[in-house]
Amino acid sequence: MDRRHFLAGLSAASLLALSGPARAQAPRKLLILVELKGGNDGLNTLVPFADPAYRRLRPRLAIGRDDALRLDDERGLHPSLESLMPAWSAGELALVQGLGYPDPNLSHFRSIEIWDTASRSDEYLDEGWLTRAFAKHPSPPGYAADGVVVGAADLGPLSGAGARTIALANPEQFLRNARLARSTAGTATNPSLAHILRVERDIQRSADRLHPGREFTTAFPAGPFGAAVRTAAQLAANREGISAIRLTLGGFDTHANQAGPHAALLRQLGEGLAALRGALKEIGRWPDTIVATYSEFGRRAQENQSGGTDHGTASVHFVIGGQVRGGLAGRAPALDQLDAGGNLVFTTDFRAYYGGLLEAAYGTPAGQEVGVAQPLRLLRA
Repeated sequence: MDRRHFLAGLSAASLLALSGPARAQAPRKLLILVELKGGNDGLNTLVPFADPAYRRLRPRLAIGRDDALRLDDERGLHPSLESLMPAWSAGELALVQGLGYPDPNLSHFRSIEIWDTASRSDEYLDEGWLTRAFAKHPSPPGYAADGVVVGAADLGPLSGAGARTIALANPEQFLRNARLARSTAGTATNPSLAHILRVERDIQRSADRLHPGREFTTAFPAGPFGAAVRTAAQLAANREGISAIRLTLGGFDTHANQAGPHAALLRQLGEGLAALRGALKEIGRWPDTIVATYSEFGRRAQENQSGGTDHGTASVHFVIGGQVRGGLAGRAPALDQLDAGGNLVFTTDFRAYYGGLLEAAYGTPAGQEVGVAQPLRLLRA
């Protein structure tokens, strides 16, 4: 059997990329990334209600001053994000404005590849930005994995062969897959199959160490994203170390009739992040966890004729954690200075954002992993 074709047939829960032995390193924070798949509309997430250009660009979709959750005299959050206001009031939520990159690509597939690898728009890299970071700054010895990807088949920023990454829908499913791997171990004579079974045995060993056993008093939202958040909380509560967890919330490609679906998605996001905050506080891990969102792009500044927004450029993202420097970070793009395509001009390179996450979570300089010299400061001094 061809090894490549055999690999292609494996389930997402059976993907495990192993790096070499980890070197000693100081204790690190847990980084939880949340992908907003499809391209979240930043303008209706962090609402510039005081800017007259906002209402001109979006006569139907604009959120009014009285409806937004006011943060100051000029901006507010979408009303569906009310669950995040306690974190904002506590100074534990940062809103990073204007994130993007030069020469933006408006294809879902190419742009998320750029975000996942922290590449230039004209550069193609084989490894995710976290994979490169872990190759240079490995997880401490004894950690069960560098990263765990929950609820998605792709590994995103953890792709490539340099990180020990587990992909799973939830810990119980992961354990079931590991038991299947255990039952077939040692029976192969084909070299390609034998290699796959060795990988499966590694999955089984990691699975045994990541057994979910924590019950929470925190209530988790219903639905797939709520289940993914609960899984992330269980992984964080596990006695075995993990450096990063990646979650995904899909559905943000809102080309038509955006208002209702976008409100529902942001409600899921807000309630999920609020539940994660509560669960991490419950287990004493809130001070050493950083939760951050990302997406392949934002939406166009002007609404379209279908009551939606088309693929755009710069957007806003959330960073939340017990030691996060709360408030507005970066600079909002100017709505009266759009580019030739009618898109927002980014003000903060997303690689500076990633560099700030690396420094905040792992105490490592951005360096070559993300290609920036000046990462954002995301933690309180």
